[in-house]
Parts: sequence; structure tokens; C-alpha cells
Amino acid sequence: MTHRKTALTLAALGTVSALALAGCSSTPGGGADDAELRLGMVTPLTSFAPWEASWANQSPYLQAVYDTLLRAEPDGTVVPGLASEWVWNDERTELTLTLREGVEFSDGEALTSEVVAESLTRFRDGTSENAGFLAAVESVETPDAGTVVIILSEPDPAMETYLTQNAGLVGGSAMWDSPDAQTTPIGTGPYTLDASGTVPGSTYVFEAKEDYWDPESVHYDEIIMNVYGDATALMNAVKGGQVDATNTQTPTQIPEAEAAGYTANLIEQTWTGFVLADRDGTLNPALGDPLVRQAFNLLLDREGLVQALAGGYGTPTTQVFSTTSGAYVDALDDAYPYDPERARELLAEAGYPDGVTITMPSTDFVPESTFALYSEQLGEGGFDIVWEMSGDDFFGQLLGGSYEAFSMQLQVDPTPWQTMQFSMLPWSTWNPFRVEDPQIMEYMTELRTAEGAEAEAIGAELNTYIVEQAWYAPVFRNQSAFLTNADTVVEMQSDNAVPYLWNITPAQ
Repeated sequence: MTHRKTALTLAALGTVSALALAGCSSTPGGGADDAELRLGMVTPLTSFAPWEASWANQSPYLQAVYDTLLRAEPDGTVVPGLASEWVWNDERTELTLTLREGVEFSDGEALTSEVVAESLTRFRDGTSENAGFLAAVESVETPDAGTVVIILSEPDPAMETYLTQNAGLVGGSAMWDSPDAQTTPIGTGPYTLDASGTVPGSTYVFEAKEDYWDPESVHYDEIIMNVYGDATALMNAVKGGQVDATNTQTPTQIPEAEAAGYTANLIEQTWTGFVLADRDGTLNPALGDPLVRQAFNLLLDREGLVQALAGGYGTPTTQVFSTTSGAYVDALDDAYPYDPERARELLAEAGYPDGVTITMPSTDFVPESTFALYSEQLGEGGFDIVWEMSGDDFFGQLLGGSYEAFSMQLQVDPTPWQTMQFSMLPWSTWNPFRVEDPQIMEYMTELRTAEGAEAEAIGAELNTYIVEQAWYAPVFRNQSAFLTNADTVVEMQSDNAVPYLWNITPAQ
């Protein structure tokens, strides 16, 4: 389960069977290097409406038809997109964007500051799980047709990065009141959706534009994105050579794919473990004590779990910050060595000599053996885990505070600020009990304006504090793989679950 820069993507969430792939297009589009890319997708599209858009595994659907105001290089460096230039005021509360000239939407409408301003406010006020990216946007001004000024209520160090993702998508004005906005995109992107070849939820066909403003980023005349809702369907497609490139659903698929002649392009972008969410003890008073949460951490045999749950494709860790983040502290990967005896001592010290019972949700998306293994290890130190089968509203239950703790796979982010915003603040999506820690709020205030080495130092302090307080019980950083066949090469994206579309290219 992973949902990126969305915050979370459940790799096995899709429920629609894959359909047969469509045929090649006969006439290459402007700037295209090859006729066709067959791209495997492990997550169905939520919506083409930008104000409802997800990201992470869904980013290829959206990058085919839309541009973002800014773009990110594979290492996360922000570069021009629809905005050719941008500048901050001294207080970093006003971001002025200069729009690229001569850009048109697929329906012929010109790109203007008014359309961009409306796109930004619609995303901020919309239903995307990442709407909070623009929470600090107070207003958007349009001094002229080619200039947009984003006014923030307070500085947000990640704003430029957010504008490279779904918060920066710009759709045509004809979509705003269209009943077909979820299925019929109008964008300035390199491709248009071929409705005749598309079956929503299963297969999406995109045709290259002849006059796209950035022809060097268009490498295929046609892209076919097929949704594979389960691991068996995906691996059958890989073994049958039916995809040129695809994300994986579990690390255990890597050996099979390599045996079929595919290259596994590895990157660590998520962590697997537990969110110990009820840090104030609202549902379970025991979890309000850091000693109990520390005991929980000491009961996870991380080395063994990497082998058992990820086939060895992972790095044991007890921190939730990315290795590329300035907050990363090498020593924190082993802050809680496996020690059942010490865990029982901590529980007794906290006033629970007879152990603690914790109710957590289980789901069909995760094998029962995983929950059984967790129960066995945690039980050795005095935790009785009661697994309760979740209903259809799995994420709604988690984020609504129905469970005091839960197992999950969550994203890592390139900056300390983004990680903190994602799950540590009272308004963060993955802080379901809205716990407000005064120390973390102090770090937030400091990080808001810090830069460079100062921001990294504050981030490292925040990371150390979070680990000491045991807000989470990470087990390992996942090595996720993006598979490519011999005809396809890729540059992995440091801050996204899959490569960005223009970095998937034909082998030379």
C-alpha cells in the first residue's frame, strides 16, 4: 500500500482486469522518437479533473495530457514548466510566475493568468487528497495575462515542489463546469486522450500532439496505459512481453521480472511499518505513553521482516525520513534493536506489566500471513494485537481516527518540511487524531523560514525527537522497482513512485 505525494498509494488497489493492448499508431507525432509505449499501471486513475487529481502512481495519466506550472528533474531540482520564470519576494510570501507564451489547450484556448489562477484556487478548495499542498495560498492575483502572483498567508518552503505535482496542474476553463471533467481532460500537455481506444478504469490511449511546445520531451507517438489490478495479471503481462515498462506491486515480483528479461530500476521511496496514531491516548490510553510506543518498536525484528515481507528488497530502519532528506540521521536506522526483554521492562515501567491490547485493521490487500507475523513478534513482548477486518472505506477509517494504530506503507519526501507536513502537524492527513506536540510546532516555525544547512540541522533534530517519542514504528524502507524491457530506458524520479513520463525513452 503506497500513496505518493498524495500522500499514499495502495499498490494492489485496482479491481479491474486488464484488457488487451491496442495496436501501434502509424504516423509519429511531432518530436516522437518511437511509435508506441505500452505502460503498465498498478493504480487506476481517480479523475482527470485537476482539482480532484491524485499523483504518485497516477502521475503518468496526468502528465500525458497536462503540464504543471513547474517541473522537477529526476533529482528533484525544480525547473521551468508552464511558468518560464518565477521569483519570491524577500519575505517568501509572494511567488510571481511568468507564464510561457504561445501555449494553447487541446481545445484551442490560450493559456492565460486567469486560467492558471482559477486552477490553483480550485485545487486548494477541491477534493484531491493533496489539496493541503496549497493550504497557505491566501489568494492568487493576475496583474496581466502572462503573470500570476501567488500570495501566501505564511511561507511554505515546499511550494515550488508542490507546483511540479498535482497542485500545479492546469486544465482548460471548459472543464470547470463540465459533467465530463473526470473523464475528458483538456490540457496543454504533450498528448491528447483517444476516447475511442480508451476504456476508463482499464485502458487509456494517448496520441502525441503535432505542435506541443516542448517537442524534445515527446518520445512516443502513442502511449497505451493498461491497468493491472492484481499481481498475477501484471506478471502475466510481463512474462508475455505485453508491457514495455511498468511499476511493480511487491518487491517479490522482481526476480520473476528479471528472469523474463526486464531490468529492475530500484529506488527507495516508501517505508513499511506502523503508524502509532493515538499518541494522546484518546482510544487507547497506553499508546499515549512514549514508553509503550518504544516497547512496540523494540519487538520488531526488522532484519527478519525485510526477508519475510520484501524478499530482501528493503533496508531496515526506525526513521521515516528519506535518505536524501537533510533530516536523515544514519544512526537512527537502528535506534530500536530487537529486544523483547527490554520491551517487557518498558511496559512494566509504564504501568502495564501484564501487557497491552491494541486493535488494528486488517485488509484483503495484505496477505494474512503478514498480520500473523506481526502478531507473533509483538506478542513476544506483551502486545496482544486484535486484527479487525476493515470495510470498503479502509482509508476513511484510518484517517478518521477509528484505529489507535495501523500497519501501512507511506511515502518518504525529499525535504524535512514535506515529511513534517505529511503526517506530524495537527492538520496533517496522516495525523488522524490531530495530535499537537509543542516541540514539533516549534520545529515547524523554525523550518518555515530556514534554508540550506540550517534547515537540515533543524530537520535532523525533528527526526531525532520523532524517533525518541516513537510516533511511528517503521520496519524497513522499501526498494520499489520500475521494470523496463530491452527497448526502454528510464531515469527514476527521486520524489515520485514512478518516473516522470518524459524520462521514459526508447533505448538507443
